[in-house]
Amino acid sequence: MATTAETGSPSPDSAHPDNTHPDGTHPDSTHEAASHAAPPAAAQATRRPGQISRLGIAAVVVTVVLWASAFVGIRAVGPSFSPGPLTLGRLAVAAVVLGLVVLPQFRKTAVLPRGREWWPILAYGVMWFGGYNVALNAAEHMLDAGTAALLINVNPILVAVMAGIILKEGFPRWLIIGSLVAFGGVAVIALGSGQRSTADVAGVLLCLLAAALAAVSVIVQKPVLRKFPAAQATWFGIMVGAVCCLPFSGQLVAELQAAPLPATLGLVYLGVFPTAIAFTTWAYALSLIDAGRLAATTYLVPGTTILISWLVLGEIPTIWGLVGGVICLAGVALTRRRSRPLRGAPARA
Repeated sequence: MATTAETGSPSPDSAHPDNTHPDGTHPDSTHEAASHAAPPAAAQATRRPGQISRLGIAAVVVTVVLWASAFVGIRAVGPSFSPGPLTLGRLAVAAVVLGLVVLPQFRKTAVLPRGREWWPILAYGVMWFGGYNVALNAAEHMLDAGTAALLINVNPILVAVMAGIILKEGFPRWLIIGSLVAFGGVAVIALGSGQRSTADVAGVLLCLLAAALAAVSVIVQKPVLRKFPAAQATWFGIMVGAVCCLPFSGQLVAELQAAPLPATLGLVYLGVFPTAIAFTTWAYALSLIDAGRLAATTYLVPGTTILISWLVLGEIPTIWGLVGGVICLAGVALTRRRSRPLRGAPARA
């Protein structure tokens, strides 16, 4: 997925090649170079408010599908790997794969975080790549799938609230309406899963902790993407999370030796696709879309998980699962609507 990584949004300071200097440069060549060097923010200026590129939409779709597949993958390898070692294994694989893309970029740009720029990277690296994954893996050993999906999808609501307050994105009417509709769809999926939760309080708290850690991480990561490309921002976080999980290295080695080959291949899949690729496409989409609106798209994950489980594991979805998935789609569609400007209101530039 080098293409996705390379299309991460570069910082304005590093996006201008040497041949774009205005002195002594032919106007046509200057215009051509500038058009190739423009960051996504500049490219968005030519589109209507709220409109994103096809590449941004593709990034959202890839993220939703791959993150949904992670729930199936975690369930498949769960008997062979404990929560901590599974997290370390995923991050180790992701660090190697994404490093093959990111490290050559450093030779060209040589742009590394400096000083206080490391603080938000350390924060979401510890919380999201480290804490979130460990907490979610542990929670899924205690909760049934429906309850876990419902609890984790508190995350988009938390993101919308924090983005409105901290990132000053406000509280658009259709974002709130669509989020509530989509959350209702997730509730339908959970209630109609055919399973009754036998989870103890610890499992519920771990799942809520994972949702909160992910929500805070989205808010912290958003400003980082104004300075660094998506692939680099993701790789930094993966490396931080992997370092935090190093205490599980001994247990990971022991479990790898005892794990059957399909479980080991499943761990590799989780590291390459839902981690290295999906977190990069998420970061790229986050550099283009408001955090609240992007988080609402993750309401599609539970329904997509049901579909993947049906195709891969032969788990036939219930009618409630199908209905809930349709409601989630409708809710996410509503979050993309824009309120009509009042008559006589001045148009925004």
